[in-house]
Amino acid sequence: MYSFDLIVLVDDDPINNLINKRLIKKLVLSPNIKEFLEAEEALKYIQTLNHLSKVLILVDINMPVMNGWDFLKEYAHFESFREDTIIMLSSSIDFQDRQKTKEFPYVDGFIEKPLTFEKLKKIL
Repeated sequence: MYSFDLIVLVDDDPINNLINKRLIKKLVLSPNIKEFLEAEEALKYIQTLNHLSKVLILVDINMPVMNGWDFLKEYAHFESFREDTIIMLSSSIDFQDRQKTKEFPYVDGFIEKPLTFEKLKKIL
């Protein structure tokens, strides 16, 4: 049985997206995985989704143009209509990044790359 209707990967690194997609498929968390190299495109897509859909969003922090923090600030404009699970997924080991996620009440966790079954299971 699937835990999510959809999983959205937001990371400017296509290799990370490929690896994460393979791991998620093995975990059978969702029948649908959508990946985005640009945060703006992910936001546009998320806004088109049915608000009742159960969506897991994995967002990288360090991306060009719109980084993960900017993504979260924009997401705040419509988050009250959604009940997505958002996890920041980053190579950052900076404690301040982990703390900053707490400024966004709709963020459910922070995972340091690489994504693993154990790390994802711990948060979900």
